[in-house]
Amino acid sequence: MITLDTPLDALLDSSHGKPKLLVVDDQPINIQVMHQVFGGDYQVFMATSGTQALAICKSNPPDLVLLDIVMPGMDGFEVCSQLKADDTTCNIPVIFVTAHTDAAQETHGLGLGAVDFIAKPVNPAVVRARVKTQLTLKFQSDLLRKLVFLDGLSGVYNRRYFDQQLGVECARSTRSGVPVSAIMIDVDHFKLYNDRYGHQAGDDCLRQIAVALKACLKRPADLVARYGGEEFACILPDTTFDDAVCLGNELERRVRALAIPHEASSVAAVITVSVGLATRTVDSAEEPAALIRLADTQLYEAKQSGRGRVCGAQLGK
Repeated sequence: MITLDTPLDALLDSSHGKPKLLVVDDQPINIQVMHQVFGGDYQVFMATSGTQALAICKSNPPDLVLLDIVMPGMDGFEVCSQLKADDTTCNIPVIFVTAHTDAAQETHGLGLGAVDFIAKPVNPAVVRARVKTQLTLKFQSDLLRKLVFLDGLSGVYNRRYFDQQLGVECARSTRSGVPVSAIMIDVDHFKLYNDRYGHQAGDDCLRQIAVALKACLKRPADLVARYGGEEFACILPDTTFDDAVCLGNELERRVRALAIPHEASSVAAVITVSVGLATRTVDSAEEPAALIRLADTQLYEAKQSGRGRVCGAQLGK
């Protein structure tokens, strides 16, 4: 089990793979030095300007930024300030690496949210140790945030995290001009299941369903959450309606294939789910709540038309 005392290597093996470092410096020779120091154990990305660094942090967030201060145009202080002001990048640790290390600059940088200051020319052993320390702290913080958003029974994300991420993904959909889909999943006749087999069996049933649903999601950005009671929900960024329908059908089949006996069901002799889905198209400017309302309406349609099936619709169509 991962705890706050778990070493960095175990944290990386369990969830992160090779850490991603972004080196930001307008001098190519300095980037080459950092690549020599970290290239063997880390994924090293580079940016030669503040604007480029911010774009990379948005599109492919690194685990840590090694940031020069003096650069033409946007300096390192402004880059750090903008990273910390954005909810999507504020948790990325920033280490300033600079030849200018007077106390006033260091105080200013730390005040902006940087976690460390390293002087040029760098000592490879020292910079490696400091980066490892900050990555360990970062991954432990990530773990702590994740635990807050996990459902204690099923082990998938909880409703709070789902609501938060739906807003994030809808905003990203608007910025990038790509669709986003949501899926609502309800266990058919779950009250009858609990009445017949007991609540302990019901809890175990929900855990098995959660594992099956999670196994169907192949992309890192896709997520499944326990929405409440016997209801689950998925967010599928950059997913078209047709692709969402395919996944919805796979979710329904995967749960049915668990073959959990349910003799009290009118749908089948095993546990089944009803699935409602909705896609927010690139033409739609609807709020996240509208996407969930439509998916919920489609879930109701699936239940009214016999359960154990998938219904879907698109916003903006």
